[in-house]
Amino acid sequence: MRERELFELSEMKARLEEVNSVLEIRVNAKTRALRELAANLEKEMKERTEELRRKVAESENSRVALMNMLEDMEDLRRRAEEEREKTMAIIANFSDGLMFFDARDRLALVNPRVEDYFSINKAESKNMIGGRISDIVRFAPMSSLGEIFTGSLERVSRRELFLNEKTIFEVSVLEVAGRAGKIGTLLIIHDISREKMVEKMKTEFVSIAAHQLRTPISAIKWTLRMILDGDLGPINDEQKEFLDKTYKSNERMINLINDLLNVTRIEEGRQVYNPVVADIEEIIRNLISNYEDIARQKSLVLSFEKVALIIPAVRVDLEKIKLVVSNLIENALKYTPAGGKISVALGEEDGNAMVEVTDTGIGIPAEQQDRIFTKYFRSANAIKAETEGTGLGLFIAKNIVEAHGGKIHFVSEPGRATKFSFLLPPAESD
Repeated sequence: MRERELFELSEMKARLEEVNSVLEIRVNAKTRALRELAANLEKEMKERTEELRRKVAESENSRVALMNMLEDMEDLRRRAEEEREKTMAIIANFSDGLMFFDARDRLALVNPRVEDYFSINKAESKNMIGGRISDIVRFAPMSSLGEIFTGSLERVSRRELFLNEKTIFEVSVLEVAGRAGKIGTLLIIHDISREKMVEKMKTEFVSIAAHQLRTPISAIKWTLRMILDGDLGPINDEQKEFLDKTYKSNERMINLINDLLNVTRIEEGRQVYNPVVADIEEIIRNLISNYEDIARQKSLVLSFEKVALIIPAVRVDLEKIKLVVSNLIENALKYTPAGGKISVALGEEDGNAMVEVTDTGIGIPAEQQDRIFTKYFRSANAIKAETEGTGLGLFIAKNIVEAHGGKIHFVSEPGRATKFSFLLPPAESD
């Protein structure tokens, strides 16, 4: 009996040991799993903590950057506001009248000078904002602008606006463009009343002086002519030579006075024209015959060419058109070196009579060509080649041609050649 109990105890012990072994294995496995889980959790916690720290740091950096940006934006806004105030102050105190139209051609800004020029108050000025030029010219004080603008903002350069007898404006329109294209249009109104008054006084002075000089100089001319022709007795060769030089100088003075009188008549609008239907070919041929001796003396070839079969008749003032052609031929003779050629051509272009004077002379410097038709202007190389000259011939020629409804222009290659040409419209049939 005791042996059986011992056996049972022995088996129970073996089972307990086996169960204990299994439990130990399971506990060890569970422990390893828990350790691995704890390690993973710890690692994950470290990573999340690090990520959280990084995000906190990034957030702090972003906050700082945002604050810096806000400070920069505030600084830029303040600067922009200061610049705007400066710009508005400049516009408000600008000596010229300024009207700015936006990209849709609607008035966006008017400065006080415009209000002063047209005698309008702040309320009237404010009411114009947002209107087109066609709306503005209907407003009584601004109606004078209708002389220049017919409802649209077209580019205008140096157009004069007569507000009254004592007030004259110069109006310009400029397109304002940015990187993205047109921003708007700026209308500039400049008061030129004083300049016009001074110019008128100068013109009147020149006119009076020229008239006063004309009579005694003409008397000198005819006296010299009588002496040279022997009407007052014989003179020797030496006396004749000196008197002939004096006569030529007196002729130059007469030509200068005539040019000055022509200029004053043009500027004052007193130039009188007596147009008649004429054959332009006959006019030119007669003029060329007057210059053939001068061309031979200077060793120049002066020729005439008719480049069209039919030349339309023109209605012109004979003396004034002769003056135009004479000025062009005389300039060619004056500024073409010996051995050169001067050709006068007569043709037709778009139904108009066309006259061309071409030379192989000194040409016109490229940087001075835009001033060639202005009063008293002579190019630098022309002054060197010929010291005498008034710079009025081409100014007079241009005004005469345009008064006949024609156009004059030129092309020039400095040092080689120049060609002046002008068009005259055909005479209207009766």
